[in-house]
Amino acid sequence: MRMAVMDKGSAEPGRSLVRDVSLPALVLHNRALEHNIRWMQAFVTHSGAQLAPHGKTSMVPALFHRQLEEGAWGITLATAVQTRAAYAHGVRRVLMANQLVGAPNMAIIAEMLADSSFDFHCMVDHPDNVAALGEFFAARGLRLNVMIEYGVTGGRCGCRTEQEVLALADAIKAQPALALTGIEGYEGVIHGDRAIDDIKAFAASLVRLAVELQERNAFALDRPIVTASGSAWYDLIAEAFDALAVRQHFLSVLRPGCYVVHDHGIYKAAQCGVLDRRADLGEGLLPAMEVWAHVQSMPEPGFAVVALGKRDIAYDAGLPNPLRRYRAGELPASGDDVSACKVTALMDQHAFMTVAPGCELKVGDIISFGSSHPCLTFDKWRSGCLVDDELNVIESFSAFF
Repeated sequence: MRMAVMDKGSAEPGRSLVRDVSLPALVLHNRALEHNIRWMQAFVTHSGAQLAPHGKTSMVPALFHRQLEEGAWGITLATAVQTRAAYAHGVRRVLMANQLVGAPNMAIIAEMLADSSFDFHCMVDHPDNVAALGEFFAARGLRLNVMIEYGVTGGRCGCRTEQEVLALADAIKAQPALALTGIEGYEGVIHGDRAIDDIKAFAASLVRLAVELQERNAFALDRPIVTASGSAWYDLIAEAFDALAVRQHFLSVLRPGCYVVHDHGIYKAAQCGVLDRRADLGEGLLPAMEVWAHVQSMPEPGFAVVALGKRDIAYDAGLPNPLRRYRAGELPASGDDVSACKVTALMDQHAFMTVAPGCELKVGDIISFGSSHPCLTFDKWRSGCLVDDELNVIESFSAFF
């Protein structure tokens, strides 16, 4: 699948990242990207599950299509507007891992449901939302697929008790315009010293509820969906879903999203945990995303200002990590390790960076940066560069936030 071309000019395919591209720039490394897509698809398939990657990570339809072509069952999204963007670019199966609230958002989904090829499922966790959805879609002669969201106390959305789940299933059954197609949970809000045990208990409870709902004939599908999994604990969810009762009677769906480009921070650490728990997995995910920027000023000894700021790279889960230094225009591009340098502060368009002893920087040099939490780097860009091992632009891609 070719990446969607957006910007001609500085990021035109065939140009060199160190010589021809206007910086700062969002950069994806093709080799690592392809590795990650194949790796996660293989992991999920071997676990007996299906993969619906969370597309809100990138909102890059070209990445959605790469994932679908590798075998993904569908795409997960968070909002009606994100769903519309994916649909406009050919995605025809969406799990909206969120509640559909508000008539304008319902209208967006209703427009797409007029296409019989569009398979859409959203979450519900309260009788008021069930009633509003039932009324809205009945008035339009449409039937909406809904899944019950099961949550944890102090977490995000979702019914807090198993009793609430069962009562909500009854409320859904009373709405002819709604079809209960599965049950969903999100374990990423579970933290603390006992996180692993608590996540396993939550997943077991989710499976137990799915089985009970099926025994009550609550689902509209012969093989209803049971789904969970963010990008940190997907191995634990896969283990819970690999039980015989789930394999035989349910379609289990995992929804990690950040794996597609991985990161140099929180998900790098989470991946180490996965590999510690699952030594059989061998090599894990690879960081595929960087942001490149010029050294803009060297106003004091040991101090550099880089043309990179809060508007260019995520900083919610840690400041950017300097990776390598390249000489602008120098081919072949052979970068030097500058990981001993440290970003100490970010402004809107500037990064303050201490220069490690022995690291010789000059104005105009190029620094590649890694970041933590790729979602909040992607959403700062409308286009970026896909590059090969020689740092030549293969294609440009577009994001739709």
